[in-house]
Amino acid sequence: MALLDIRQRSGYLFLAVVLGQIILISAQVNSHTGVPVLEAVAFGVFAEIQRATSAVVSGVRHGWSGYIGLRGVRAENDTLKRDLAAAQIQLQAQRALADRSRGLEQMLQLRDRSNLSTTAAEIIADSATPDFRTMTIDKGTRDGLRSDMAVLAPSGIVGRIVVPSARAAKVQLLIDRNAAAGALIERSRAQGVVVGGGDYRLRMEYVSEVSDVIVGDLVVTSGIDGIFPKGFVIGQVESVEKNGGAYKRIVVKPAVDFRSLENVLVVLTPTPAREAGQAAPPEQPGRPASGGSE
Repeated sequence: MALLDIRQRSGYLFLAVVLGQIILISAQVNSHTGVPVLEAVAFGVFAEIQRATSAVVSGVRHGWSGYIGLRGVRAENDTLKRDLAAAQIQLQAQRALADRSRGLEQMLQLRDRSNLSTTAAEIIADSATPDFRTMTIDKGTRDGLRSDMAVLAPSGIVGRIVVPSARAAKVQLLIDRNAAAGALIERSRAQGVVVGGGDYRLRMEYVSEVSDVIVGDLVVTSGIDGIFPKGFVIGQVESVEKNGGAYKRIVVKPAVDFRSLENVLVVLTPTPAREAGQAAPPEQPGRPASGGSE
């Protein structure tokens, strides 16, 4: 074992001596350019080290510059996103304002062509349950509103006032299960009564089996109920079926989109039927209505 160590040390010493001699010779021998070989080799080695170091430093510099640039692009992208979101919100606000202006313009047109005394009202609440289709408007008795006044929209009949208070009023929508309105088919003048179904459809009842009613017919108010003015649109006939009895089964699609209502008109002018009812003198107990002697 000791002999092996001595041999290894001798080999290492020999290699060191040889390497030192080569270095000494290289330092004394010049290349074809006149530069000592040792200096040329050392310069080449150091040049490669410098090249590698420069490449690493350049890569780090480019990477850092890219990172800084990426941060700038990301910040600019965030700014553009915020600007875009603000522009979209502003666009929605302008669109909502335009829709509201368009709805108010339609209501003004309805008021002008109806020749009725009306007051505009804004919807401030809807019914909390589908069993009672009602809504609340921001006008009340202080504005001249009373029970059973008709409520209209530019597209047609909405309903009637059922509970007025000083500064608000509850409106029963025509689609409520307990709502009804005298109606007729505009084309054939066939009469009946439109009643609510609780959903977004109406039924036209008490229309004779022999009446001329087809799908697509326009249904309008007849005015005989004393609430709704005559001739205003209720909806359009969606289906007609034979009921097997004396009347047809008619489904009517409302002209009003009750899910998108925002503003309405309340009719202050009483209908002719209501005026006639109010003008008739009350009957006295025990006396005939004609006023003749017993």
